[in-house]
Amino acid sequence: MEVGGVESTAEDQEKWLADAIALVQHNAFYMHRALDGNNLRDALKYSAQMLSELRTSKLSPQKYYELYMRLFGELQRLEIFFQDETKRGRTPADLYELVQHAGNILPRLYLLCTVGSVYIMSNEAPAKDVLKDLVEMIRGVQHPIRGLFLRNYLTQISRDKLPDAGSPFEGEGGSVMDAVEFVLQNFTEMNKLWVRMQHQGPAREKEKREKERSELRDLVGKNLHVLSQLEGVDLEMYKDVVLPRVLEQIVNCKDEIAQFYLMDCVIQVFPDDFHLQTLEILLSACPQLQPSVDVKTVMSQLMERLSKYAAASPEVLPDFHQVEAFSKFSQAVIQVVEAQPDMPLVSAISLYVALLTFVLNVHSDQLEYVDQVLGLCVKRLEGKGRVKDAKATKQLVLLLSGPLEKYKDVVVLLKLSNYAHVMKHLDDDNNRSMAVVLIQSVLSNYILITEPDEVDALLNLLRELVQDSGGAPSNAPPKYNWQQAEDEDFKEEQNLMARLVHMFRNDELEVMFKILEIARKHLCQGGPRRMQYTLPPLVFSTLKYVHALHEKELEEGLNDRSGSPSMRKAFQFLNTIVEALAMIPAAELALRLYLQCAEAAGTCGLEPVAYEFFTQAFLLYEEEISDSKAQVTALHLIIGTLQRTRVFGVENRDTLTHKATGYSAKLLKKPDQCRAVVSCSHLFWVEGERGIRDGERVLLCLKRALRIANAVQQMSSATRGTSGPMTLFVEILNTYLYYFDRMLPQITSTVIQGLVELIVTETQTEGSVHEALVDTYLANTLRYIQFQTQKGDFTADRYSTIQLP
Repeated sequence: MEVGGVESTAEDQEKWLADAIALVQHNAFYMHRALDGNNLRDALKYSAQMLSELRTSKLSPQKYYELYMRLFGELQRLEIFFQDETKRGRTPADLYELVQHAGNILPRLYLLCTVGSVYIMSNEAPAKDVLKDLVEMIRGVQHPIRGLFLRNYLTQISRDKLPDAGSPFEGEGGSVMDAVEFVLQNFTEMNKLWVRMQHQGPAREKEKREKERSELRDLVGKNLHVLSQLEGVDLEMYKDVVLPRVLEQIVNCKDEIAQFYLMDCVIQVFPDDFHLQTLEILLSACPQLQPSVDVKTVMSQLMERLSKYAAASPEVLPDFHQVEAFSKFSQAVIQVVEAQPDMPLVSAISLYVALLTFVLNVHSDQLEYVDQVLGLCVKRLEGKGRVKDAKATKQLVLLLSGPLEKYKDVVVLLKLSNYAHVMKHLDDDNNRSMAVVLIQSVLSNYILITEPDEVDALLNLLRELVQDSGGAPSNAPPKYNWQQAEDEDFKEEQNLMARLVHMFRNDELEVMFKILEIARKHLCQGGPRRMQYTLPPLVFSTLKYVHALHEKELEEGLNDRSGSPSMRKAFQFLNTIVEALAMIPAAELALRLYLQCAEAAGTCGLEPVAYEFFTQAFLLYEEEISDSKAQVTALHLIIGTLQRTRVFGVENRDTLTHKATGYSAKLLKKPDQCRAVVSCSHLFWVEGERGIRDGERVLLCLKRALRIANAVQQMSSATRGTSGPMTLFVEILNTYLYYFDRMLPQITSTVIQGLVELIVTETQTEGSVHEALVDTYLANTLRYIQFQTQKGDFTADRYSTIQLP
């Protein structure tokens, strides 16, 4: 605080306060002695000298408040003395006249207020007249700090003496209107003094003055609290008198600090039902506040309070509809934003968030209200593109998250036409994060997307995850390496997208196929990096549709071997999807999916379709898969799928089987060749309906496998000097036993006997390599043969001819 043009220090303030308190204590001592001796004249003399310390201009508001509180206690004791004086025969009117002879105005007015309190309690004069007289005389003190504390003292001593409804001072002492008028007048004058503090002193101390004013704000706010506690202030009086007068003062003071604080006070101290019924009046003040006032916080607090009111008392919800609360709030938000063209974007969006929160809490059944709020935000963001401000972005995310948290159903969000428009204004990273939240909501709440237009809207909403905007375009060259930019976040996002595809369901097959077509339209625009994640689940969803369609056609008696138009269309659909994957290239993935489609076509009895899918799989194997390990895996998948597919006629099956066995013999590593040839033997012995039983070719495959295994042993002996483990021979022996159990005529006990003797002899040869796993494998195999001989049935007879070493 500046005194005499020089800024005081904290030490100065402490010293001045200590000096003032010392003088107060000195005069209070003599005042107490006069009070004890019933010496009125000396009591008034020393009390006036004590109160003169409040005339100081040196103390800061905080230190002045400490001094005031010291004196307040002494004034309470003095008031008790005045009451005792009236009991001893002195009239309150005499006291009222007597204290006006004090020399200085400030002590005189404090004494007047103290005697006035006694005067009102005596009922010798109407309370309204005494209060009116006091509030008028106090105008004589215009120094901001002194005047504020003096009027605060008047508020404190009069709050229980107002002519309120049910009060002992009502009637001749006045009416509720007199009480309201007194408090409003005192409030108005206090606010003027409080605002005047802002304009005293040099501009460089503006921040310091604002801090000092904030320390004194409760002095002004107490008047509004007193008004809210008056029993006689009903809704009508509040609406017609109290609120208009208070708002008039708030708007006219044109001070940022006062307007914000007092609006907050009004919202906090008066009842919720009053706010609801006077919403239009209260909100009309918001656009008239200074542009620098934090209107969004004011309105947010009002909406939050009414939201809690509705939540705590559901029976009042009809009142919200009756007064058209949403419409009034919405209009007020529009007016505030228009009245402040320079309002920061984050403040405007915060207003929309508050309005949306109000709607979700009070009018959650009115989706059109939710959409209107989003529409207001879209209008405000028009022409601004992606929002780059971090705080504004955070508010946008809150705006988008609100409906999701409330309804927990993305399908509901899809009905909001403005939701997607708001989401477009998020930057790439936040848009993706919001999209992830939407998908997680679908998955965690198990929300099925059942309509084509819903699927279309949702995938448009998730555009940042669906389309590969950051990588290569969807028409990237065939050799584009989609693996080069993989990261964990990207994988997580795309795995969520893959899971989302499985939530697209409809029991009506025609509708389901439309859903699949829409999904393909979006997902095939995803680019190479994304398609490897999103297209496989689409393939499996389509295969599920195919199986359902097949069952339906069987029930209806349709058995067209060329396939119904719907079935053919479905497989053509599948082919385009897998072909898109093959073009990335993602050859291994595409091959697996071709085989899945081939097996499904076989189940549906569509031989030409199944043959075509196998053909595509073989072409991928030949042209795109060059890694030896990948070739082994792919070939075993082809053999396994071909073995399970029983739709082929002799010619087509022979062609495919020949291809598979041919590729088996061309693998790079001999052990891989051996195992693949063994697997091919299963292509010639398939049990069940339409099975194949060609024992000769089974035996041919096994013999070829033995020759390859023998070649492996010879190569090992030539290069390492040892024959190597007998792993391949033991595996072939187990395959022989498999067919022996199935009683292939070509697989005899003699053949098995010879193979067992060969393996045992080789393992016992000096210098042979032993591996624990292989030895255990062989021991278990021999134990199996031994077990079979002990069964005591036909099986035992067949196995008994095999002599174990």
